[in-house]
Parts: sequence; structure tokens; C-alpha cells
Amino acid sequence: MLTVISSLIGLIISLIFFAEWSLYFCGFVGLGALIGMMGYFEGWFHYYFSVGVSFDLLSWRLVYLTFWITGLMFLASLLVFNIKKFSREFIITISLLGIFLMMVFVVNDLISLYIFFEASLIPTFFLISGWGYQPERLKAGLYLFFYTIFGSLPLLLGILYLKGTLNTLRFHLFPGSRIFSLVLCLVIIGAFLIKIPMFLVHLWLPKAHVEAPVSGSIILAGVLLKLGGYGLLRIMVLFSSVFIVVGKILLILSLVGGILISLLCLRQFDLKALIAYSSVVHMGLALAGIIVVRMWGHQGALALMIGHGLCSSGLFAGANVMYERGGTRRILMNRGAINLFPRLILWWFVLCVCNMAAPPRLNLLGEISLIVSLVRWSTNVCLLLAGVSFFSAGYSIYLFSLVCHGKPVKSFGFFDVKAREFLLLVMHWYPLNVFILRSDLVFSWLWKDSLLRIITCGVIGVFLYLFRIIYVKLEAIG
Repeated sequence: MLTVISSLIGLIISLIFFAEWSLYFCGFVGLGALIGMMGYFEGWFHYYFSVGVSFDLLSWRLVYLTFWITGLMFLASLLVFNIKKFSREFIITISLLGIFLMMVFVVNDLISLYIFFEASLIPTFFLISGWGYQPERLKAGLYLFFYTIFGSLPLLLGILYLKGTLNTLRFHLFPGSRIFSLVLCLVIIGAFLIKIPMFLVHLWLPKAHVEAPVSGSIILAGVLLKLGGYGLLRIMVLFSSVFIVVGKILLILSLVGGILISLLCLRQFDLKALIAYSSVVHMGLALAGIIVVRMWGHQGALALMIGHGLCSSGLFAGANVMYERGGTRRILMNRGAINLFPRLILWWFVLCVCNMAAPPRLNLLGEISLIVSLVRWSTNVCLLLAGVSFFSAGYSIYLFSLVCHGKPVKSFGFFDVKAREFLLLVMHWYPLNVFILRSDLVFSWLWKDSLLRIITCGVIGVFLYLFRIIYVKLEAIG
């Protein structure tokens, strides 16, 4: 009963505080209402989709992240509505994508997770191929499609085998370390490793990011890359004994790949490509923390995934602001931006600092936990961890310095940054600094108190109401 009441309160808060909101936030309202309606119709959802919205805080954190990032997608895509580029279809696509992603995080059955895991691929493909910027967007969409399908068919076969072996696919009923088959382990985790993405199966990510619109880049970096980590965290209990052997290879591959990709970032000349490759580095470090099968590693991986989802999507939003003014993503063609947009560069600097996990940021909390877990697992990885941390700071400084300093290019017509774009960057930066003050919400796995959920819904509703007021005032000024 408390679950129903708390969910209804979340629904009422969403409907009251989002009243009179702009058109491009209508999907935001629908997704907030969906969260509340899941609790009200919990029995129906549980019967058909095995939804467990009150399962634990792992699911709820990622649901709130999806809710937040999806709303920022509408805020970043005002150009689609201004030029009326299939805006109705755009709203439907993003709303469906947000619903599918949240359903991935709230189901507690492996086959339901697979269904919504694959369903999220269809709106993403249409988003990239339909609203992308370059003719190569169709090729990028096919890369994403076939990479995912390549790992998904073995995953389906592995799920069917698990059903016959364990007689259950519920996460909380999985027996610990009952599966010792190396082949089955690779078949099950293959799709999740591609989605993270792991080094050597990451080639779809830079192409998808470069060709995707700003909303596609935001949802890719913010939520879609977290599907692989979430799936691994859910099924890791089955293969903890197998990962004693195969985990060493995957861990070393992730860390070595992180160093190589970091060096590749130092040679990039495209803003979005550099940010996309940096996502591979951070998610490789998160994958290493998941593989060690330690609580500190899992908590650090989750904290890093949430921090990366906010930081990386904010960098993509900032890169899009520069692209809309300069007409190019080339770093050298955007140099000297500090002379043209000093207020924008302030937030660009803050997000670059977040990208290198400097204090006080949520990324730092996750990396400290991951480093402690990996060093306790083996001191031989210290050099690799030092290399990943050093080069991550290196390409973040490279990204900031080349964009900001130098002689500006005067062949383009620039116009001032709007209040909406400042607000978009602030809304990416704000949670990164707030969650470091409440690290218990990031590191606690179980969430049994419905009163805490009511308080959380109320705090989020009040903050979003203030968000609406600030946005209206800034739009009136700017």
C-alpha cells in the first residue's frame, strides 16, 4: 500500500509541477507519469512484464537518470521544433525510447530485460538515421544495428538455456555461482560487453555519436551505454566463479584498451569523436570494476556510470552549441572560443574538469572506489590504472585548451549563447556536485523504505518546479 501511495505522490508532483510546460517537454511529463503509474498498476505490470519497481535502489537510480536525461534531450533539441523537422515524430521516438529504457531497469526477469533491451535499438536507429547531420548517418545506424544483433542472438539462446537449467529467470532467485560453463558465460555477457562497449567491440560507438543529432548523442552517452553495465551487474552472481579465470583477460583488455583509446583521443580533431572515445575509456574502467566481483568495484562502477552519463552528455551538449555557431566540429576551427563566448567556456571548463574526475565530482567518488577494488584484487594493475587516469586528464586538458585558446576563426557568423543552452549545461553539472554530498544514495544497494521514496519524489518535484521558473525567467531575459 505504501508503494502505491508513494508512486501516486510522485505522479501528482509530476503533473502539478510540469503544468503549462513547453511542447518539447511533453515527453518528460509522460515519462514521469509512467513511473508513478507503474506503482499503481504494479500487479498488472508484474503479471505481464515481471516489473519490480520497488526491487532495489540500483534500478531506481538508473530510472531517475533516464528520466533526467530524456528531459534534457527535449531541452537540447529546440532546433527540431523551430524548423519543424518532423517534430511530432521526434517526440514519439524519444518518448518510446525513454519508456523502453526505463522498462529495462525496472523489470526483474531476464527475458523481459532482453525484450526491452532489444526494443530500445529501434527508436535509437530511427533517431540516428532520421535526424542525423551527415549522409553517413545510415551507415552509422547500420553499425549500431548489426553490432547489437551480433551479440543479441547468442544472448537469447543463452537465456533459453538458463530457463531450462535453473527453472527461473528472476534476478533475486538466481543461485550464486551455480554456472561454471565458460562458453555459456561468454554467450550471455557478449551482448552486454558490446553495449558497454568493451575495447575491440567499440567501433560502433564513435560512428553513432558523430552522425547522431545532439539528442541521440545525449541519450547514447547518458543511458544507452549503461544498459551493458546494468545487465552485467544483474547476472554477475551466476558467473562469479567463471570470472576468476576469464575475468583476468577481460580486465587486462579493458585497462590496456583504455590506455590505447586515451592515446587515440590525443590525436582526434573532431569534438564529438574525442568525447565518444573518452566514453570508451571511462566505461572500460567501469567494466573492470564489475569484473572483479567485489562490492566496492560494483558500487564504484555504478557511481562512475551515473557520473559519466551526466558529464559526457553535457560535453556533447556543449559541443553542439559550438557546432550550431561555427558550422563545424573540427577542434582547430573552433579555437579561440574563450574570446567569443567567455560564459559558455566557463561551463565547458567545468564539464572538462568533471571528465577528468577532479574533486569534488561524482566521477571522483566512483574512480576512487574502483581503484581501491582493483588494487586489492591485484597490485599488478597499478601501472595500468595510473596510465588510464593520467591520459584521461591529458585528453581532457587537450580538449579544453585547443577549443578555448588560440586565434579565433572570423570567417563564421557567431551569435550569442541563449539562456536555454546555459540551463542545459547547468542541469548536467548540478547532479554531479550534489550526489557527492549524499554518497550514501549512490553506494547503498537496497531501498526498502517507502517514506524515503516519497521524500525523494518530493525533492525532485520541487527542484523541477524551480527549474521551470528559472527557465522561464532566463528566456524572458535572453
